[in-house]
Amino acid sequence: MNSAFYKLLIIVKVFSQILFLFGLLAWLDGVVVQVTHPEWLPLSVSHLLPWIRTDTFTILMFIVSAVGFFVWRVIAELIKADKKTA
Repeated sequence: MNSAFYKLLIIVKVFSQILFLFGLLAWLDGVVVQVTHPEWLPLSVSHLLPWIRTDTFTILMFIVSAVGFFVWRVIAELIKADKKTA
């Protein structure tokens, strides 16, 4: 595998791990809010995102987490397969 391409794969792998971890944590935060304080749902998630409700934010973070995990695992398997053939 090309050295520059391998470095790019490592960077994308780390970025997808970050997306997975923080997406999962944000999803868990949204779930906890929905279970413990459902009356907060009409309010915005934060002052930085006034157009997104908590339940919409939770759904989006679940999708971000799933995509991050998928990309992370695909790249990990590609790297493993490349090391096995080398």
